Amino acid sequence: MFDKRLMATNLKLNLFALFKIPLILFCSPRVIKLEDDICEVVIPLNYRTKNHLGSMYFGALAIGADLAIAFIAMYNIDKSDKKIALVFKDMKGNFLKRATEDVVFRCTAMSDVRELVKEAELSTERVERSIPISAFNKTTDELVAEFTLTLSLKQRSKK
Repeated sequence: MFDKRLMATNLKLNLFALFKIPLILFCSPRVIKLEDDICEVVIPLNYRTKNHLGSMYFGALAIGADLAIAFIAMYNIDKSDKKIALVFKDMKGNFLKRATEDVVFRCTAMSDVRELVKEAELSTERVERSIPISAFNKTTDELVAEFTLTLSLKQRSKK
């Protein structure tokens, strides 16, 4: 099914990656679901993303986990009238199985990210929150990894 909103979302993702973080573009991520309570990003298993054993390289898995949260945060920051800087403070990963096909990264903590952006709008201090991400093999929906990333936001001074 053709979804104009997802197409525009992926265009925005690709432009951001091209101009800001080209390594993201190298992994060819796509947003496949973006709703009020869930964001899903897929990274294909291919020559660029697989390791010597034929499963997804953990660096590509880290990019997918990052994007599933960062995309939601950037969307909410764009709606804000404040300049807010986004970084990740830390990352914890639990690798459960080899990712032997395209991997879907699922974030269901979108309300937590929205609340954190609102906190950052109201504070001049850095605000942080740990956000969970789950990674699944695309066709089997089998859980392959779980991540927790600490999202850190702070208002930037306008220059």
